[in-house]
Amino acid sequence: MSSRLAIVDGTRTPFCKAGGKLKSVQADDLGAFAVKELLARTGFPAGEIDEMIFGNVAQPIHAANIARVIALKAGLPVDLPAYTVHRNCASGMQAFTSATGVAVVGGTESMSNIPLLYGSHMTELFYHLNRAKTLAQKLKGLAAFRLRFLKPVIGLEQGLTDPVCGLIMGLTAERLSRDFQITREQQDEYALESHHRATRAIEAGRLAEEIIPIPISPKYTEIQQVDEGPRPKQSMEDLQKLKPYFDRKTGTVTVGNSSQITDGAVAALVMPEEKAKALGLQPLGYLHSHAYAALAGDRMGLGPVYATAKLFDKTGFSLDDFDLIELNEAFAAQVLACDRAFSSHEFARIHLGRDQALGGLDPEKMNVNGGAIALGHPVGATGARLIVTLLKELRRRKLHRGLATLCVGGGQGAAFALEVDE
Repeated sequence: MSSRLAIVDGTRTPFCKAGGKLKSVQADDLGAFAVKELLARTGFPAGEIDEMIFGNVAQPIHAANIARVIALKAGLPVDLPAYTVHRNCASGMQAFTSATGVAVVGGTESMSNIPLLYGSHMTELFYHLNRAKTLAQKLKGLAAFRLRFLKPVIGLEQGLTDPVCGLIMGLTAERLSRDFQITREQQDEYALESHHRATRAIEAGRLAEEIIPIPISPKYTEIQQVDEGPRPKQSMEDLQKLKPYFDRKTGTVTVGNSSQITDGAVAALVMPEEKAKALGLQPLGYLHSHAYAALAGDRMGLGPVYATAKLFDKTGFSLDDFDLIELNEAFAAQVLACDRAFSSHEFARIHLGRDQALGGLDPEKMNVNGGAIALGHPVGATGARLIVTLLKELRRRKLHRGLATLCVGGGQGAAFALEVDE
C-alpha cells in the first residue's frame, strides 16, 4: 500500500450461535444493522461515501450481490456502487484491501440460514414433473420417486469441505494435530482459556464497545447485547466429555475445541490516510500493510504462518514489533500448530525459505479477549472482526501496533499490520 488505510471506526452485531438468537435474521439484515449503526456513530455523510464492499461466503439466494442489498437496506444513496467479495474466511479482510476511496466495508454471514439442498435425483424428478404436459406423464414421473431422493445435501457441510483435497475443515485440523503432536488435553486447555478470556472481556464491558444491540425477531421484545457463544461455566471436565467429531476413531478435534458456527456482521468506515487528515478525523487506527499467502489445502490452518512470513518480508517487521496479536481460532489444534510452526527453525527453512524461525507467539499478547472458539466464526465477517477488535484493544491499552491473521479454507492465509497513533 502506498499509504496507510485509515479505519475511522467499526462496529458489529453480537455473534450468536447458528440456530440461536439470530437464526431468523438473514445475512443482509445483519449487515444492514451494522452499517446503520456505523453511520450513526460516525456521523459521516452518506453522500460522501464512494463505494460499499462487503465480504460474504454463503451467498443467500434472495440477495444476489449482498453488498448492494445491504447498502440499500441501510439507507445509503441509491447511486452508491456496491459489490461483494469472497475469499472464504478472509472475505471480511478482503473487503478492506479492496477499498480505494471512502468506503463502507465489512462482512456478514448467517450460517443459520445456509440451506439444505435437494440431491440430483430429486432435482431431476422436479425437472421432469415441471415439464410434463399430461397427467399420464406426471404419474410416470412420480412413479420414479424413491424415499432416498429426500436425503438432503447439507449446504453448510459442503461449504466447509475442500473440493480439491476432499477434507472437511475439521479433518485438516486433525492432520495438524498429528503433524505437530498436539494432544487432546492441550487443545481443550486452549479452548477453556478462550472462554475464560471472552467471559472476562464481556464482564468488563470491553466487547460492548464494538457490539450494537439487536432486537430479536419475530416479536422484537428481547434485545441481544452480547455474544452468545462464551460459556462462563465452561470446565475441562465438560470439554473432555465430548467425543471427537470429525475423526471419531482416533481423532482429537471436538466441537468444544473448534470454532463455533455463528451468525454475525461487521461494518467499518475506511478511507486513505490523507483524506482522513484533510477532513480532520481521528481514526480508530490504520492498516499499515498486509499480505495474503497460499499453501496446500489439507494444511490450510497454517495459513497465518505463511502470510505473516510474507508480511515480514514486505515490511521488515518481526514479531517483536507487535504489541498485540489476533489469530483466528478456527480450531485449537490449528492455533497451537501455528504457534509451533512460528517457533520452528526447521519449519522456517523447509516451508518458508528462511534461515530462522519467525519467533514464538506470546500468549499474553494473543487473543486477549478470547477468540472464535468462544466468540464464534461467522466466516464472511470474522476477518473484519479481527481488525475492529484488535484496533479497539490497542487503543484501550494505549499500544501502537497489532497483527491480525487467519487461516483460510482451501489453503490460504492473511496477515494485516495495524497501527494506532497516539
